[in-house]
Amino acid sequence: MTREDKNVAIAELKEELDNHPFFYLADSSTLSVEKINQFRRMCFEKGVRVKVAKNTLIRKAMESASEEKGFAGLYETLKGPTTILFSPNPKEPAKLIEEFRKKEERPILKAAYIDSEVFLGDDQLKMLTKLKTKEELVGEIIGLLQSPARNLSSLITATGGKLAGIVKALEERES
Repeated sequence: MTREDKNVAIAELKEELDNHPFFYLADSSTLSVEKINQFRRMCFEKGVRVKVAKNTLIRKAMESASEEKGFAGLYETLKGPTTILFSPNPKEPAKLIEEFRKKEERPILKAAYIDSEVFLGDDQLKMLTKLKTKEELVGEIIGLLQSPARNLSSLITATGGKLAGIVKALEERES
């Protein structure tokens, strides 16, 4: 790989890192070509981009990315083969890895970067699958905000029906 090729690869990785607030670093070595293609296909179907790059190129791209991102915690995981999974959804790569590992022993999670938070190690996989997406959190908040209004509305409706029944019973007594 020439210096120009390396600079192009670093620029592409830097752009991906800047554009994705969520990405995972995994080790998918020892998987056969057939198995890795199955995993890539699963990722493609779920909108997760898969890239394999040299660790030195990944590190240089991380170093050239904005300082506020806080990639320094990921440097220690850049050993051995590294696959990068970029996703618009913070938990989708974790779910894909977990699903694929029901049949295979890899990929193994090295680290995850979720909105400036670094999660190290394969033991974090279960927790990462339970993360809530932005849409799920917004839905929960809206549900919580609507709950008191619904309760009040049903209370008023129920009370209004009871009052109507009482008025009707009083009218019948008088007649």
